[in-house]
Parts: sequence; C-alpha cells; structure tokens
Amino acid sequence: MSGIYNGGASSEPEKRRLDVQAYTLGWVCALPIEYAAATMMLDEEHEDPPHDDNDTNMYTLGRIFGRNIVILCLPAGLIGSASAAAAAVEMKAKLPRIQFGLLVGIGGGAPSETTDIRLGDVVVSQPHLQHGGVVQYDFGKQHPNCFLRTGHLNKPPKYLLNAVSKLISNHFRGKNTPLNHLAAATSQPVFARKNAGEDILFKATFIHVEGAMCENCKVQKEEIIQRTPRPGQVYMIHYGTIASRSSLIKDAQTRDRLSSELDGAICFEMEATGLMNHFPCLIIRGICYYADSHKNKSWQPYAAAIAAAYAKEFLSVIPLPSGSQGQ
Repeated sequence: MSGIYNGGASSEPEKRRLDVQAYTLGWVCALPIEYAAATMMLDEEHEDPPHDDNDTNMYTLGRIFGRNIVILCLPAGLIGSASAAAAAVEMKAKLPRIQFGLLVGIGGGAPSETTDIRLGDVVVSQPHLQHGGVVQYDFGKQHPNCFLRTGHLNKPPKYLLNAVSKLISNHFRGKNTPLNHLAAATSQPVFARKNAGEDILFKATFIHVEGAMCENCKVQKEEIIQRTPRPGQVYMIHYGTIASRSSLIKDAQTRDRLSSELDGAICFEMEATGLMNHFPCLIIRGICYYADSHKNKSWQPYAAAIAAAYAKEFLSVIPLPSGSQGQ
C-alpha cells in the first residue's frame, strides 16, 4: 500500500460526549479519502459513541452549523450498494433519531453536448423526468432484443429537495458557495486542486493506452475533445439523474449509451442503490473521472473535498431540529 502521508502527531482539544439521541443526520462515505474530507468539514468533533457488539461500523461524531451529525465510512475494500445498505441499517439502529442522510464522495461524470461536466465539478441527485434522482441501471429483465429496467428507487424526501432549491437560489444571488468551506480540506496538499493534474476528455472511441496515467494517451492530440477553458479554477454544480450499480463503468461508449437510455444521466456511482429505498438521503458526488478507460486516482482527493464542501454548504440551509439548540 502506498500514497499515505502522516504529517506527525498533533494535540487535539478535549472532545465532548453527547448522548446518541442528539444526532439527527448520517453522512455516509465509501472511501477513506472521502471520509477524511468529510471529517475536515466538522465545526466541532465529539467523542466516539460507546462500543456496541452488534454494530460493526466505526463513526466520527461532530457538529456542523449547530447540527449534530455522524459520519461513517464503509469497510476497506467492501464498497458498493450492499455494503452501504448494511452500514446504514446498523447506523440507524445505534442512532435512532437520525432523520435523513447524505451519501457524499466521488463519481464518474457523463459529459455530453448539453451538459458540460468536468473533473472537479459536483453532481447532486435530483428528480428528472420519470427518474427519482437515482436509477439502478443494472436491475431488470433481459428480453430478446432489449434490457427492460424494472423497479424504482425512492426520491429524496421533499424536505431535502426544498433545501436544494434554497441553496440553488442562494448561489444565483452569489450568497454562499462551497468554496467558503473548501479551504478546510485543501489546506492539506493532498486535497489541493493544483495537485490533481490535467483535465482531459478523450473521444469515446479512444481506449486507454498502456500505463497507469495518460502520458501515452495525451500525445495523440487528435483523440482529445477540445473544450472552451473555464476561467481560473471554476467548478460547476449539476443537478439531475445519478446512475448506480455495484461495479465501476470504465468504458466511454457504454457511458454514453446508458446516459442516453436513462434520459440524460449525468453521473455514475456504486453505492446509492443500497440506500435510497431504506434511508432517505441526498447523493452528492465530486467528479473524479469520465467513466471511461482513462480512469486514475489523481482527481479523487480534490473531487472528494469539493463534494464534502457542497455537503457542508447544503447543511447550512436546513433548519435545526426542534430542541437541538444548545446541545
């Protein structure tokens, strides 16, 4: 295992311990890099909850904008919808007052002529046409000439969708942006955008050339899609359908076909289907690759950080539960 940096020990302020009844929001991450970004958004970190032999999760507890939240990460190497569902069930059993959740982390973008998604952008689940915000695209029946998708996933609760509307309105007015919170993570070099590398979108028919990175691909400039540069380090927030299954997509032509079949799905990920029908939540993904064969991990830290920063900004517009002030 490589790539882990330990900056040395540091003294921490004494942490408070609250009753488990004080926590009303669950923040779920799949990967340690997402977990790190999430915990760096906390305004205050609390003591761990008492050990429970019936709960295999490990938590970080704390507070954001006055709301007590619990953050968990899926077991190392056990990502996907089944693992997410099991973790959420155990979390709700241990912390019974959790009202809703956020699934926050990285995902694969599906750029198109109508949606200019780039690395480091944020995608948020939102109902679109017949889809409730997340669609499980590998669940259905195979017919002789087609694959018929069956079953539906629940929409995020209206409570969360109303908060999305308010946050969008704030952004139109230039009031509050995730960048206000991003510095909490990017103060650590691993999360800095400047260390993420280049943002290159290759044509869908161009398959990755041998090598961990894309050095051998970049020389074939005719295979690179030319896009208008964005000023500075601007990112965009996209709202729409997120497609989910328990395995990665690493083929651009499959990405484009599925995006079209799913009425313009804009992001692909692996955990949401395990949560939507059992744990009311919103899905927030930072784009770290284009769901193609050129996938590498260089954009994962920044994408995790910008998704976590959006999640914190989202929490700023949600009213606190009654009786929670002063806890």
